[in-house]
This record gives sequence, C-alpha cells and structure tokens, in this order.
Amino acid sequence: MLLILFLVFVVTPIVELVVIVRVAGAAGVLNTIGLLVLVSAVGAWLVRREGLGIIRRAQKEAAEGRIPEREIVEGLLVLGAGALMLTPGFVTDAVGLSLLFPPSRKLVRIAATRRITRLLTGGHKNFRFGWRSQDVTDGGGILDTDSWDVGLGDQDRPSS
Repeated sequence: MLLILFLVFVVTPIVELVVIVRVAGAAGVLNTIGLLVLVSAVGAWLVRREGLGIIRRAQKEAAEGRIPEREIVEGLLVLGAGALMLTPGFVTDAVGLSLLFPPSRKLVRIAATRRITRLLTGGHKNFRFGWRSQDVTDGGGILDTDSWDVGLGDQDRPSS
C-alpha cells in the first residue's frame, strides 16, 4: 500500500512534469497549455456521454429486477477516468482516455471484478452470491442475500 501511495503522490507528478516540459519544448508553451485544455474538455464530454450510457443500462437492469453489478463497476471506472482527466498532464489523460473507451474499459472491468471477487471470497473461485427481492405490505422492497459454494451439492445450497 505504501508503494502505491508513493507512486501516486511522488512518481506520477514527476513523470507528468517531465512529459509536459518535453512537449512544451517541442510544441511551445501555449500549444502545450492549449492541448492540455483541449484534452480535458474532450475527456469531460466523453465522461458525461459514457456515464449517461451506464446510468441508462443500470436503470434497465434494475427495472428488470437484476442487480446492475457490471454497470456499477463500469461507473466506478468512468468516475476514475474523470478524475484522471481533471488531473493536469498527458500521462494521466492517456490512462483516463483509455478507461473511457468501452473495449479497454471492459478489460479493466474484468480484471477488477476478478480481483474484488477474490478478495471478498478469500480465494474461493466457486463462490457465488444469490439475490432475491421480497415485497412487503407497505409497497417497499427488501433485498435478501444468500451465498453458497457452487462446488457443494444442491442439497447444501440455502433454500429460497
């Protein structure tokens, strides 16, 4: 964890400064500033567009009675991309832009989902979550969760 903090708060700003100085040396200071502003504006537009698409898909999943787990992870990735796009610099902009494009975001989502699942299940690959909703008399809903190890027989699965 300390290494990650060191990379984020010490190495990243140094790398960004080196890249900005090199670009400014080749393209000029005003062109570099204009390019940084342009990339940030395009990134903000892409974050908005991708975010609204994810919200629509999440609403559709929820309306169909499913938990929008894929959309939640993608939404967090787009949020991270937006934060990277707001950080001045070309390297963070490049990483942020890569998270805004669905094919590369899908690869990161798959890797992140595997990592999160491994952390939550303690390394058990066959662990699954089960979801079911129950209506209550006041019109609200209760979300009830169960979990079980898929490797066990059906007789060991919690009953619905």
